[in-house]
Amino acid sequence: MRRPTAARPRPVASVDPELTERPAQVLPGLAGVAAGACGVAGCAVTSWWAGILPPLALEALGLPAQTGAGLGPAQWAAYAAVGALSLFGLGGLARGRTGQAWVLGLFGRYRGTVRRTGLMWVNPLFLRRRVDVRLRHWRSEPMPAADGNGVALRTVTLVVWRVRDTVRATLGVEDHEAYLRECVEAALARVPVEPAGTVRGAADVAGETLTRLVAADAAPVGLEVFSVRPLRVEYAPEVAAAMHRRRIAALDAAQRASVLTSVVDSVEDTVTRLTMRGLVELDDYERKVLVKDLTVAFCAGRGEPGA
Repeated sequence: MRRPTAARPRPVASVDPELTERPAQVLPGLAGVAAGACGVAGCAVTSWWAGILPPLALEALGLPAQTGAGLGPAQWAAYAAVGALSLFGLGGLARGRTGQAWVLGLFGRYRGTVRRTGLMWVNPLFLRRRVDVRLRHWRSEPMPAADGNGVALRTVTLVVWRVRDTVRATLGVEDHEAYLRECVEAALARVPVEPAGTVRGAADVAGETLTRLVAADAAPVGLEVFSVRPLRVEYAPEVAAAMHRRRIAALDAAQRASVLTSVVDSVEDTVTRLTMRGLVELDDYERKVLVKDLTVAFCAGRGEPGA
């Protein structure tokens, strides 16, 4: 006879240890506005220098008329410089929102995370990925599960979670929401759940176990899971009819046992009282006949159990 071998410990998922969230270097939004304003002013000055500024603009700006040499290499270079300054300043303006963060990258490398709110200036060359870091509630679609006896079930779960480490959630896994959903499915395959009303407290025990398993699987990718609770548990369509008939049969058997116990107690009490008061004197045969007749009478009075 072969001895059962010890189960190997399940490997823990891991990501690159260098993927750790750190704050990105950003500037106040006023810096970007100032750079953009300087670029616009530089374009106006260059146009005045080249002598192509319209008379109305000269009058509005209070500049003297300038007879320039036209657009030469120097003027085009000045236009390129101030235009780049304006685009770089205004293009980097961004508005941070509460509950939102940006993961910044440049040429495939992580450059930091922005969690600030309000107007700010971010290097426009950086690739920005918006991440929702608020507390989130996810109500799943019906997922396959099983009870302690292996009967197929369908359960709807409520997951309370949030993104704790933005860089791990965005760069450590392809889609952190899909990963979380698969972690819940894997946990349901390992943890037995019970339909409502079968075992008292089973939902709480299953919820605590599911929360622990899903939190352990989701932590390496920067997700923090607070609770995983089964909301609705029902039998799978292929076994629902059979389990319904089984439950009705169990209830019918329990009802028959309850009625029979009550009848037996009543017969015993009646025979004991008659004997103790001396109303009848019975031998064993007569006692059996009386018990039989009383049992039939009581059952007829209560109605046949299960009828």
